[in-house]
Amino acid sequence: MIKTYFYDADEKRIVHDVDLRRPDLLANARSLLWVDLYDFSEAEINQVASIFGFHSLSVEDCLHYSPRAKVDDYEDYYFFLLHAIRYEEDKEEEVSLEQLNVYLGSNFIVTLHRRTLRTLGRLARECLSNQALFMQKGPDFFLYTILDGLTDHYFPVLERINARIDELEDDLYVEPSQEITEEFLSLKRTILSMRRAIMPQKRIFTMSNGQYSFAVSEENAPYYLDLLDHIERIIDSIDGFAALVDNAMATYYSIISARTNETMRVLTVISTIFMPLTFVTGFFGMNVPLPAQESVLSTIAITLGLLGVSLWMYLIFRVKKWI
Repeated sequence: MIKTYFYDADEKRIVHDVDLRRPDLLANARSLLWVDLYDFSEAEINQVASIFGFHSLSVEDCLHYSPRAKVDDYEDYYFFLLHAIRYEEDKEEEVSLEQLNVYLGSNFIVTLHRRTLRTLGRLARECLSNQALFMQKGPDFFLYTILDGLTDHYFPVLERINARIDELEDDLYVEPSQEITEEFLSLKRTILSMRRAIMPQKRIFTMSNGQYSFAVSEENAPYYLDLLDHIERIIDSIDGFAALVDNAMATYYSIISARTNETMRVLTVISTIFMPLTFVTGFFGMNVPLPAQESVLSTIAITLGLLGVSLWMYLIFRVKKWI
C-alpha cells in the first residue's frame, strides 16, 4: 500500500494521494514529499524505486529483514535502516523489532515498513488534518520527528521493566518457584533485545569530528542532540536494569543455597541420631539372643534405651548449637 503526503510550500497546505510521476512535484526545494509504503509488495517498492532512482542494493535491504541498523550515503539521498520496538508481555518473545527503512532526500522522504507503527500513524493523521508543522522544517526535521517517536516508545517499556524488577525483588524472599526463575530469564532476554535494538542507532546519530553521518541543517542540529541524549538515557537505564537483574538473580540463588544448606543440616542431624539406633536394631536383628528375651521387660528396656540415646544426642546438638 502506497500513501503520499505533499506539503506545498507556496500554498502552505498538505495534500495527499498525489501522482508521483508529476514532473513539478519536487521542483520547489521548500516543499516536501512524504511517501509511505505499508505492507508493500515487491512490485510497489520497485515502482517507487524507479521513480526516485533508488539503488538496487537499498531495495534489496528493504525486502529482507536485517537486525543491524545503518545509514548509507548514495550522494543524492541517504538510506536508513532502523528498528522500532514492539513490547508484548504476554508473549514468549516480549520484545520484537519492526524494521523501518527510510530514504532521505533534499525535499522528499520515503518510509517503508511491513507492520503498522504508531509513530507513522500519528504523523499521517496530522498530515491529513493539515496540522503537520514538521513538514515545514525540512526532511531532516521530519526524520527527527520519526526517530523521536520511535525513541519515546522505549520509556513506557522501561517503566514497566522497572516495575517488574521491583516486584521480582519483593518475591525473592518468598518460597522459591519456577515462575521466579522464568521471570529472571524473561527479563534478561527482554533487556538484551532492547539493548541490541538501540545501540546501533546510537552509533548512527553520534557525531564524528563534529559532523553527523548525514546532512543536518544547523537549525535542526539541537533536536538531534536532544535525541542522542534520550538514547543515552535509555542505554543507561537498560544497563542499570541488567545490573539489577544480575544482582537479584545472585541474591535469589544465595537464598536458595542457604535454604538448601539448612535443609541438609536438619537431614544430617536426623541421620546422625538414627545411626546408633540403626546399629543396635540391626545387630540384634541378626538372630542374636537378647538377655531375658522371654520377658516383656527386655523390650521395654531396649525401647527406653534407644529413646535415651536419641534424647542424649539431641541435647548434645542443642548445647553445641548445631540445631
